[in-house]
Amino acid sequence: MIPHHPKPGTSTTHSTQAVTSPPRPSRVVPKPIPPQQTLDTRTYQINQLKRRYPSHKETSLPGGTGTSLSFNLVPSDPDFPFDLPQLECDLHIPSKYPKSPAKLHVKNSDIPRGFAINIEKGWDKLVEERKGGGGTLLSLVNGLDKRLEGLLSEEKAETVKLTIFKDTRHLDRQRVEEEEEEESKTEPVVVPPVRRAYIPLETFTQAQIAEAKARRAQEVRQLEARMGRLQHYHRSSDGIIYTLPLDPKKRAELPGELKGVMSVQLVVPLLYPLQNLRVLLNDVEGGKEGEELAEGVEELFSRKAGELVKKEGSEQGEKMGLVAMVNWLAQRIHLLVREVEVEVREAEHAASVERVGQVDRGHLHVIPRPPEWGFGDDGTESSNYDSEDEDDEGGAELGKDSEEMGGSPLPTRTIEKGTAMLFPSIELHGIELLQVSVLSLNVKCDRCKTLNEVTGLKNNLDKASSCKKCATAFTVGYRQELVHMNSTRAGFIDATGCTVADLLPSTFVPTCGKCSHPSLGLVSVRGETTTNICRECHARFAFKIPDVKFLDYAPGMHTRLPPTSGPRRKTEKLGLHAGEPLPEKGSCQHYKKSYRWFRFSCCSKVYPCDKCHDAAEEHINEWANRMICGWCSREQNYSVESCAFCGRSVIGKRGSGYWEGGKGTRDKRLMRRGDKRKYRRVGGGETRKD
Repeated sequence: MIPHHPKPGTSTTHSTQAVTSPPRPSRVVPKPIPPQQTLDTRTYQINQLKRRYPSHKETSLPGGTGTSLSFNLVPSDPDFPFDLPQLECDLHIPSKYPKSPAKLHVKNSDIPRGFAINIEKGWDKLVEERKGGGGTLLSLVNGLDKRLEGLLSEEKAETVKLTIFKDTRHLDRQRVEEEEEEESKTEPVVVPPVRRAYIPLETFTQAQIAEAKARRAQEVRQLEARMGRLQHYHRSSDGIIYTLPLDPKKRAELPGELKGVMSVQLVVPLLYPLQNLRVLLNDVEGGKEGEELAEGVEELFSRKAGELVKKEGSEQGEKMGLVAMVNWLAQRIHLLVREVEVEVREAEHAASVERVGQVDRGHLHVIPRPPEWGFGDDGTESSNYDSEDEDDEGGAELGKDSEEMGGSPLPTRTIEKGTAMLFPSIELHGIELLQVSVLSLNVKCDRCKTLNEVTGLKNNLDKASSCKKCATAFTVGYRQELVHMNSTRAGFIDATGCTVADLLPSTFVPTCGKCSHPSLGLVSVRGETTTNICRECHARFAFKIPDVKFLDYAPGMHTRLPPTSGPRRKTEKLGLHAGEPLPEKGSCQHYKKSYRWFRFSCCSKVYPCDKCHDAAEEHINEWANRMICGWCSREQNYSVESCAFCGRSVIGKRGSGYWEGGKGTRDKRLMRRGDKRKYRRVGGGETRKD
């Protein structure tokens, strides 16, 4: 080997030589320009775009003013946050290019026009910036690709829609003149002024007002104590309107518009009980008809409440408070609905009689409706006709018979919404009707897709529960329908926060096909044949459910509406698993004792802290309203100290270091033998004897 002898004064280590002075201007060479670009700049730059986008489409502009080049620009940013697969560009290159600038037109139909205008303005701004620098069309397209995220994040530009209206004022003027001529020919009809009767305001004495205020305060305290902790309870700021839960006793007898009523607003006047109570029913369905029916029930309750208050002064009257009024409404709301329907029919009949009376037909006589055809009181037993006639007619009340025989009441008209449960290939032998009285389901959580069991669902009763894995709350309700030879739909399921997955063993109530007697509940499941004997006529019947289908009834679910809020953002996939800790338990180099990640509201991205956000993003950070626990990796609303799921602290506390309650120890019995502190100062504290 040849020995290496370094020169004296030099170092043996190898170092990289650095340029200490800038090069001379004479050595700087400009970027070479192809001769073809110098000869024909326009053709050269168009060929560059053609090679870059092979699937282009080239056409000539009308009048030969230039060339139109259509191509699809795919965003090159791998972290592009918008759900935009490609940008459909139509570039108009004039014949006098580069003296006249090129114009860009965005042809995407899946984004609003306002965002397309933002992109076109961004192109014009980019052309203006690089006007003196000699940028090519390809470099301008690449620059647009880099700025695409910022342009789509800007506020949508305002657009104006021009509509052409036909001038029909001359036709309107001619029609008005004809109407005026007809009115001039007819004699004017003088309408007498309507005189309204004067109704004086009701006045009260000071003693009555003081007594009413005292009673109101007492009953309001009782109402808050009884219902203050219920789910739908709410009290207005002025203490007049109270939102209370309402559970009608006979919900099945209510019309379909009022079956979904779960709460009611009780209006307690300041001078109650001198002034009548009023109620407002919530969750009324059925549109205008449902609102009119609800208004009739509300007015009738107000009158009934006033009558009950007036009866308190008599000997037979009993004192009823606000809680008793609400219970009275829950027990008798179906009777109030019947009375409202009777009043509506009587009003329609009176209006028809009045219309017939106005017509000059003296030979016609109007026969009033028999009173026994309407709804009577449940407590009345008197009748004006023979009881034998009723037996000859053979009529029967299905509701009472079904309740006495143990069966559930028959469901009425059901609103078609939610998830329909169908039995397409059901087999019924000796059965005329079949209904599901108690339903059990398997539902899938919308958040973590975990299957959960929901049992004991009954008609028009919602059941709330939570996912066994991610603890997300969900609600399931069931509305019955009858299954027979012409209908295989068993009802509708209203699921919130979950999706129906499968049918579990449920309770079915079949009705005998010979005697129409409902049987007791029978537990069955898909694929099982259930056979039994009628307890009334002893006839054998059987049914089988080979398969079950769940069909979503959502109005307009397949119609594609135009976007209104810009491109949809992609959901960020972090690859986390619930129950497992985050990397480094969520801590970062800036905060070692912070065990969580934050989802910042400015960009909806996740970072361990604000400094990590500022280092990765170019915009100013905003307060984070959600966080991910570093111990269990579950996303939740922002909490100051602890996780809402696992309960562990997400911030480091004082006194939790290595020695202060941590992994370290000063107990010499637990120290390892190699620790130098184990035998330090052994016997060192003893004083030496002289």
